[in-house]
Amino acid sequence: MTGYDDGKDAYLARLKRVEGQVRGLHRMVESDAYCIDVLTQVSAVTKALQAVALGLLTDHLGHCVVQAAGQGGDAADAKVREAADAVARLVRS
Repeated sequence: MTGYDDGKDAYLARLKRVEGQVRGLHRMVESDAYCIDVLTQVSAVTKALQAVALGLLTDHLGHCVVQAAGQGGDAADAKVREAADAVARLVRS
């Protein structure tokens, strides 16, 4: 079981919207849309993906990390490191 099982349908719906936004970006570039308009849409897609990532991270912390912390030991340490690494990747993006 994953930490996002309860919200899986919502994540899939969000990702489907992002997919549509990216297809729209493709059409904008193909049709030589104004640069700022394309950049505005890129920003919207980026924010949408960040929202998905933050939701997944929250679910991971609330389920996987909490579960591992309850077990303690090396498994808990590994999950905390894994979550910290994920946060670092998100912050660098």
